[in-house]
Amino acid sequence: MPTSRKPIISGNWKMNLNHFEAIQTVQKLHYSIPKEVFDKVDVSVHPPFTDIRSVQTVIEADDLDLLLGAQHCHWDDKGAFTGEISPAFLAKLDVKLVVCGHSERRDLFGETDEMVNKKVHAIFKHGMTPIMCCGESLDEREAGETEAKVLTQVAAGLAKLQADQVASMVIAYEPIWAIGTGKTATADDAQAVCKAIRGAVGAQFGSDVAAAVRIQYGGSVKAGTTVELMAQPDVDGALVGGASLDPDEFSRIVQFAAD
Repeated sequence: MPTSRKPIISGNWKMNLNHFEAIQTVQKLHYSIPKEVFDKVDVSVHPPFTDIRSVQTVIEADDLDLLLGAQHCHWDDKGAFTGEISPAFLAKLDVKLVVCGHSERRDLFGETDEMVNKKVHAIFKHGMTPIMCCGESLDEREAGETEAKVLTQVAAGLAKLQADQVASMVIAYEPIWAIGTGKTATADDAQAVCKAIRGAVGAQFGSDVAAAVRIQYGGSVKAGTTVELMAQPDVDGALVGGASLDPDEFSRIVQFAAD
């Protein structure tokens, strides 16, 4: 992995942990990661919306070396969108990174490439960094359509962005078939797709942008798979789901990424 790109490990807590549990988890996580590791790896946590204020308060009060993230947002600042969350609200809570286009959002809630692109623009508008997700279904994988599907999502998600914006963001390759199934892409497969993503970014925005953008792998990431994944030249981090709920397991993932 090139030293010019600082790895980023993101914990997506999904619909887990109430705000009391979230406070305990983030404190245990920070305690279990040696301080010098944070110089080598960016670590973000993405709690449910009801936990964000509590986690923000702990991070600020205890001066924790963690980045606060969100799992989702709407593309408008305000309006008649019952149940949605404004990116402006997240920015006021000092959220640094927002996941958009997660496979579960696309697969279960019908998010389209156009919607993801609108969210990416809204996240940037409010000074936050998008973690833009892409990935194929099992049927698409078995049909040999992985690269075509992923690169179509990437091109749509990056539409009308400036080069400096793309260079600063995170793209997460997370195959739908690996989310919550215990299955994970091999390191070679993850590298092949991440390399293709970087190549597509380079073709559209230039080699400097391609060299700068950070690309994560997500999909049933565990400590035992992290070392091989992070050894790949185009894998710059991981978007971790279930394993991020266990502070000790998540800490091991972070520390493996720093080695």
